Amino acid sequence: MFTEWSDLLLLPLAALVIFLFWAALTPLETLGWWAGWFGDAIYHDAATVEEAAFSTNRTTLTRQPAAAYVLFLSGIGRVSGQTLSYREQGFLEQLRQRLPGAVVIDNIFPYSVNNLALTGQPIFAGLWRWALRRKLEGPALAGYLINTRNMLQVAIAADKRYGPIYNQAMAEIMLDTVMRYSFDPESPVPIFIIGYSGAGQMAIGAATYLREWTKSPIYVISLGGIFSSDPGILMADHVFHLWGTKDKAQIWRFLMPGRWSWLATSEWNRALRQGRATIIRMEDMKHTGRGGYLDRHPPAEDAPSNMDRTVEMISTIIEHADAPTHIPTLG
Repeated sequence: MFTEWSDLLLLPLAALVIFLFWAALTPLETLGWWAGWFGDAIYHDAATVEEAAFSTNRTTLTRQPAAAYVLFLSGIGRVSGQTLSYREQGFLEQLRQRLPGAVVIDNIFPYSVNNLALTGQPIFAGLWRWALRRKLEGPALAGYLINTRNMLQVAIAADKRYGPIYNQAMAEIMLDTVMRYSFDPESPVPIFIIGYSGAGQMAIGAATYLREWTKSPIYVISLGGIFSSDPGILMADHVFHLWGTKDKAQIWRFLMPGRWSWLATSEWNRALRQGRATIIRMEDMKHTGRGGYLDRHPPAEDAPSNMDRTVEMISTIIEHADAPTHIPTLG
């Protein structure tokens, strides 16, 4: 009997040891980028329809200048910038329709220092392809390897030791990406970074460097974002944090001391006092899935879906970001 119980206890213990070993190795990717082990390449998937429309083969006379650049950084369940969930795809489709003058970009993979998809990595590509299949086909538990790996990247981006390196790499990816859509760093066209879930940290962290490298206003929209009190909060022109009242993932903020209200000198609390950060309550919204921010099913007859409400709120923010008090929900 004792032997059976000891065998059962060894399983979670072994899992814990493996996880801790994995976590200890996580900073090596960021440090390797800084040391130049991976070269200077920034990887991109095949050009999207939107990118092709902005290619240099078209003359400036036939191309309307963008009113804004909107970068969407997906949640922790992704393995590349091209594996968006059907909810995320629907959200972006509606956002493009609602903001025809904006360039909405969705092909950034925020959990890699050089934008390389997990399924394209030279050593562990097979593991991540297997995990992606399990995530899609089952058993889903095996697919959560992807979530765990990407959440560790969020922790690296929030770490005061490694975060500045990771965030610089992420900003380089963002700048390189918008340049592929005819962005001019000397222009005043605003950049909006939407960080969904764990990518909220990446969006805020990159703001510090984009502020230095461009003359564009930089706005961060945290969609149920998980983020620390990062210097990027004060470097952005404004941070909008959309917070679902039923979003249980927001409990993560209690693990980040800078988000505690009594730490008055933290970047987050200073931004709130200075009116440079705004919390927007999204009533009755969960983090993901049914009832989440991107749920397409109306909660009641003749009521807008959560996705419709989220698209409308983010579109309104983008249209009135330079004057937040003019946003009806915030006035």
